[in-house]
Amino acid sequence: MDNNLFEKMLSRVQKPGRYCGGEINSVVKDKSKVSVRFAFCFPDTYEIGMSHLGIKILYSVFNERQDIWCERVFAPLDDMAREMKENGVPLFALESRDSIRDFDFIGFTLQYELSYTNVLYMLDLAGVPLRSADRGEDAPIVVAGGPCACNAEPLADFIDIFFLGEGEKVDLEVIDLYKKCREQGKSKKEFLDGAAKIEGVYVPSLYEVSYNADGTVSAITPLCGAPATVKKRIENDMDKAYYPEKFIVPSVEIVHDRAVEEIFRGCIRGCRFCQAGYIYRPVREKSPDVINRQARSLIKSTGYDEISLSSLSTSDYRRLEELLIKMLSWCEDEKVSLSLPSLRIDNFSEELLEKVSSVRKSGLTFAPEAGTQRLRDVINKNITEEEIMRSCATAFRGGYSAVKLYFMMGLPTETDEDIVGIAELAGRIVDLYYSLPDRKKGMAVSVTVSVANFVPKPFTPFEFEPQISREEMLRRQALLKESIKSRKIIFNYHENRTSFLEGVFARGDRRLADVVERAYKSGCRFDGWDEFFDLDKWLAAFSACGVDPLFYTARTRDYGEKAPWSHLDYAISRDFLIRENKKAHEGKTTPNCREQCSLCGANTFGEGVCFEKRKTVL
Repeated sequence: MDNNLFEKMLSRVQKPGRYCGGEINSVVKDKSKVSVRFAFCFPDTYEIGMSHLGIKILYSVFNERQDIWCERVFAPLDDMAREMKENGVPLFALESRDSIRDFDFIGFTLQYELSYTNVLYMLDLAGVPLRSADRGEDAPIVVAGGPCACNAEPLADFIDIFFLGEGEKVDLEVIDLYKKCREQGKSKKEFLDGAAKIEGVYVPSLYEVSYNADGTVSAITPLCGAPATVKKRIENDMDKAYYPEKFIVPSVEIVHDRAVEEIFRGCIRGCRFCQAGYIYRPVREKSPDVINRQARSLIKSTGYDEISLSSLSTSDYRRLEELLIKMLSWCEDEKVSLSLPSLRIDNFSEELLEKVSSVRKSGLTFAPEAGTQRLRDVINKNITEEEIMRSCATAFRGGYSAVKLYFMMGLPTETDEDIVGIAELAGRIVDLYYSLPDRKKGMAVSVTVSVANFVPKPFTPFEFEPQISREEMLRRQALLKESIKSRKIIFNYHENRTSFLEGVFARGDRRLADVVERAYKSGCRFDGWDEFFDLDKWLAAFSACGVDPLFYTARTRDYGEKAPWSHLDYAISRDFLIRENKKAHEGKTTPNCREQCSLCGANTFGEGVCFEKRKTVL
């Protein structure tokens, strides 16, 4: 791209640093000396994409190879998109500013369903045909991964290859196959046929889907020797898994502007609404020495003064105290703030608080998820009100006066009593603060209640459940708001429109492809942003395509119904999900994975918590 033109374009947009590249630790290579170019696309803005840990890991994995150049691409906002179109500039990568339509691979990470129109938006800006069937031999291979790949079907017509599970190794295996096929003069079809035989690789064009008269899936038939089921890939040994020694330091402030160190993958808990807690099983931990070494390296290479320990449940890391002792020995001396997100209420201790308090600057966050013990048992949260109150008391005695509590609304079996219970629990925490003689004096308590909308997700025990209507969600939100009596309680909630659309695509099938394309062409993009989201356009797209969105959200799914994702294997058995769903409706809980193996299926990998302590009691 001409530099003068680029500078003129940047002078007319907000936050030009989003599009410049050239950041510290970014990788620039001689394109004449690499054999594969990979455009890593995050289908949202720079500020959001640069906060994502997965892109940091895979960017470095690819660029460690001399024969691969991986570059970053983010979705431009309207001002930059307008400049690009007016000046005939297709979507480009930050490092080289070359058009990504000339790359070998265009890869998307799918972190949330509301990014689907942005996938089409970025392909369109690049000048790449939206549908796989319309892309010829010279077009880039379009690939995708991330949590939404566990139900890839709504995007199946647009993506050549999906990566299931963790991509550090499987991505490189596919690139090596691509190089080999190109050297041998094989066609794109021959390459895709070969890729489908690699574990963790799903090629949707090699599967034919048929439907019953009632609209449910009848059969998913593999073609051309593709496997009947595609099993996810995982990293078995986290101490040996690749982790970058340095991150790119962003040129503008991003959402999570700090160094991040991953301490383990997976979750032992089994909360029945939580997709991540199932699809990332089994739990695999890094050792404290490895974590400490990697964290210190990141701080030195980036200059950050804050590092966050990343996992689904940080306080479930078994050697946390040992780790904190190691890290605090240098964090305090170097004035580095240590952040521990995702703390569990039931293992939050005075000892942990003491260590957290020495480095943590903000308030504490806990996630009771439900306002009554009955509903907490239904969702298998496995915490009691006594534990909630004890943890809040520990925090208040330790000098904290602000606590943030996360809840969900619209959970299966939820009643008005459960909704009012959220307000009552928050009120009791306010009262608890003022009842403690040893709390910090002269400060008013602040209890923030943040409520998200429940969306049923694949590979969870609640994948069979209906999603409540927007009207009912609004009624419950109003009930909670009027039930909060104290001014010390701050109530934050999310309007239900986007949750409804998320619910459609979370459990959708291939017939939604037409809807996604029509919605995009009518102007839908950045659907996760309230200021861009237009429900009326989406409803018009559903109507024009003859698709009823309530088919995907409003009905209870029979245990015998074939799911659109039934050919994708995340090592979570359907029998286990059915057992857990039945137990939810009986109000029965399931112990966590360290207490008892529940035979979910993840032990097929032979790694992690599944083989540390075996008790097979159903």
